[in-house]
Amino acid sequence: MLKLATKYVRVVDGFNYYVGRVMMYGIFALIGVLMWSVIAKQAFTIPPFWTLEVAQFILVAYYLLGGAYSIQLGANVRMDLFYAEWTTRRKAQMDALTVLMLIFYLGVMLYGGIDSVSYSIQYQERSPSIWRPLMWPIKSLMTFGIFMMLLQAISELIKDIATIKGKHI
Repeated sequence: MLKLATKYVRVVDGFNYYVGRVMMYGIFALIGVLMWSVIAKQAFTIPPFWTLEVAQFILVAYYLLGGAYSIQLGANVRMDLFYAEWTTRRKAQMDALTVLMLIFYLGVMLYGGIDSVSYSIQYQERSPSIWRPLMWPIKSLMTFGIFMMLLQAISELIKDIATIKGKHI
């Protein structure tokens, strides 16, 4: 069982590390789109209508696809008032409890995301903006990001349980 858990943790952590490192550079795509918006407004006096929505899509992908990497690094918000003074085992116990709540939350989000993607594909949902892009691609990315965060949360739970038991994964 420990071998399977170790393999799961390594695969999920490795994949999320790679995706997170790639998504770090997504900020440059966002900057590029917003710079084009500013330049086009000044040079051509016609604002490109698509730039704001594309910037929102890039930011959503940046945030949700990088979320699992953030969980992996422990970059989430934590109340350190008591936590900093606890032993490693006590921290793992508290982390295991909170990650269970995170897993429930992400499970609900994933259920809603899958439902939203299927609706979007079935009815060819489009954005209400002027250029009306299809919504299923960004909704699919969002759902994938939530799924990867869920897998990473399970990985963190496995690591916390191993720490509680005095093992290292």
